[in-house]
Amino acid sequence: MSFRPLFGSGRIRTAGEQPAQPTTASWAGSSVVFDRRRWACREAELRWTAPHHVLVLTEEGATSQTSIRSDGKMVYEGRDRSGAITFVPAGVERLGAYRDVDLIYSALWIKPRSISPASDHLQELPVLINKSDNVICALLQSLSSEISSGHIPDSAYMEHLIALVTLRIRGFADEPVPVPRHGSLGSRVVKRVRDYIDAHLDGDISLGDLADVAGVASDSFARRFKVTTGFAPYAYVLEERIRRSEVLLCETDTTLSAIALSCGFSSQSHFTTTFKRLRGVTPHAYRSKVIPES
Repeated sequence: MSFRPLFGSGRIRTAGEQPAQPTTASWAGSSVVFDRRRWACREAELRWTAPHHVLVLTEEGATSQTSIRSDGKMVYEGRDRSGAITFVPAGVERLGAYRDVDLIYSALWIKPRSISPASDHLQELPVLINKSDNVICALLQSLSSEISSGHIPDSAYMEHLIALVTLRIRGFADEPVPVPRHGSLGSRVVKRVRDYIDAHLDGDISLGDLADVAGVASDSFARRFKVTTGFAPYAYVLEERIRRSEVLLCETDTTLSAIALSCGFSSQSHFTTTFKRLRGVTPHAYRSKVIPES
């Protein structure tokens, strides 16, 4: 099954997509629909409008770059990341560009004037991309777990869940919309930095090294890099180490200690601790899930 939202219409272009079958559940004649799936591709462009509100939780994985525009304005530039919350009101067109996509997400589609009266207020809210909210995250993770195990909550439960989620989302309404700011790095500079990181991932990468590659003074590079990518340089390098380790875990039988060293970790213990913190499972458990016989 290709990546295509359950509701709405528009245009989608993907390259290197890996089809995956979604898990779905619905309530009140599809007034509320849950959709969980894996999405993986090299790059994608999306122009889409839906008659439903949609709330998305990125459960696992990330993108290397995500840009979202709406109403002629840039509303987000950075990366999708595990644990992030996105909300798009019904009838709002969004234009998205994604690179190096490999993530698992859950989407809750809510028809205006659905089973929960609280959903009437969702139309008033702006597009929110990659926000953090522990309560919404926990609610959607719990719902995803229940449905994946074969248990479908009743409509009353969903009505209360939507009411609480609506209340939490409204709390974001007064926050400034993240937009590219003065002082960001140009795309060519960012590409040079990314290429350098990729080529030296098995060694020590210092902030000074990256600043030199960018041609920017060390004291301003970190701030400008975060403005541009959404990640501090150290966090970005760490994420790239984990992403490379995921490929090695899935596609090779290389030992964990060798993977740790080839991805720039000081030891297997450091690798295991960091991997579990960022992905929620140990490298061994991750490999066993992908390759059961391992």
